[in-house]
Amino acid sequence: MSRRAQLVAFLAGAAAVVGFAPFDFPPATLAALAVLVHLWVRAPAPRAALLAGWLFGLGFFLAGVSWVYVSLHRFGAMPAPLAAFATFGFCAFLALFPALAGWAQARLARPEWRPLAIAPLWTLAEWLRGTILTGFPWLSAGYAAIDSPLAGYAPLGGTHLLSLLTTGAATLLWMVAAGRARIAAAAGFAAIGIAGAALQEIAWTRPAGNALSVSLVQGNVPQGLKFDPARYERTLETYARLAEASRARLIVLPETALPRFLDLVDPAYVERLKAVALRNGGDLLLGVPLRREPGRYLNSVVSLGTSAPAAYDKVHLVPFGEFVPPGFGWILGVLRIPLSDFSRGDALQRPLAVAGERVAVSICYEDAYGSEVVQRLHDATLLANISNVAWFGESLAPGQHLQIARMRALETGRMMLTATNSGVTAVIASDGKVLAQLPPFTEGRLDSEAYGRTGATPYARVGDLPALALCIALLLGCALAARSR
Repeated sequence: MSRRAQLVAFLAGAAAVVGFAPFDFPPATLAALAVLVHLWVRAPAPRAALLAGWLFGLGFFLAGVSWVYVSLHRFGAMPAPLAAFATFGFCAFLALFPALAGWAQARLARPEWRPLAIAPLWTLAEWLRGTILTGFPWLSAGYAAIDSPLAGYAPLGGTHLLSLLTTGAATLLWMVAAGRARIAAAAGFAAIGIAGAALQEIAWTRPAGNALSVSLVQGNVPQGLKFDPARYERTLETYARLAEASRARLIVLPETALPRFLDLVDPAYVERLKAVALRNGGDLLLGVPLRREPGRYLNSVVSLGTSAPAAYDKVHLVPFGEFVPPGFGWILGVLRIPLSDFSRGDALQRPLAVAGERVAVSICYEDAYGSEVVQRLHDATLLANISNVAWFGESLAPGQHLQIARMRALETGRMMLTATNSGVTAVIASDGKVLAQLPPFTEGRLDSEAYGRTGATPYARVGDLPALALCIALLLGCALAARSR
């Protein structure tokens, strides 16, 4: 593989990020993937295809998730050289998954079938990336399609189906440019888009009940001061003041809005928040860490108000941020992150019955795992995510996280409420469109209305299984065809 081709692979990977939030230009991702298809198909050997995939992935993740450096160095107090090395190593590891897809397609016996194997291999590699070592499904190709005609497929098969179709569309685009079955490829490309646009007209779920007034509170507490004891009283006053000014039946505060364990918070303050919810005839959802028993600490959401007290405990924890993997205890001497030894909540928890709705709650990047969200959907009428993306400063992370939340709303046919410490706090419709949002890095309260919905999308019923089964079936077909004479 020539140096020029290596550079093209790296730059194409970096350019693919432009298709994701906050840039939101899907053709960039489509074109970048078409370049990768070209490099893979023209690779002289599997080793060259592996290298092209790795360089593409390295450019992709260095451009797309380099905000990891901000959390490690700026807020985790890791020395800059070590944080830079750790960030590069993390991105280099993530790049192994597209590298694996490239190597696998190059192993097919007959080259003419390799382009048709690329989309399912890419999708399975993404699934693997989101699964092993607790997973990191950030920047799956399907997210770049949320504002394209392909979005209509999300309620059918979720992000993985969109990744399969996005990569498949890029392959068809390359076939048109390369003159391979040009008419059939162009027809296939058009058919995918037309069918996706038609699917967007289907209402998979329906409204249930009247509008619910909601207030999403954004405290904008600086991350560097969040756990400073000198800032504690001011933080509590900020959230109480913003909540007391609301007349909404449902008020939602962000992740760890109270930066101490609930049993260490003045009970009079908790009663003050509860009084707001009682006055409004509804409930308040509060992000706060809990100690349920000695040695068991939980990142949780508790409800205060007219409904029976309820809580949700975070299940999918962030490695090194909320728990330390076995064998990595030494890193705590380098990385200074408060509350980094949480326990996992129960895998299956019911939605919280608050303000006349049933709210399926997720915390932080839990909403990046679509299959886990639908497992806990049950009879939920609303989705809510509380988070604190201030860990990543003024980077691409807040916009990317909002895009993820939009996808969960679209997949499940439910409205999504996102309450964050510093942004992006937003109300998202059941079709994934943002109805209202607060400017990032500002203190404020987003007052709006939400509508509970009933019914289930196909994805909410069966999850990722059909999309993954389709990928496997396509690969088996390619493998059999490549072996036949």
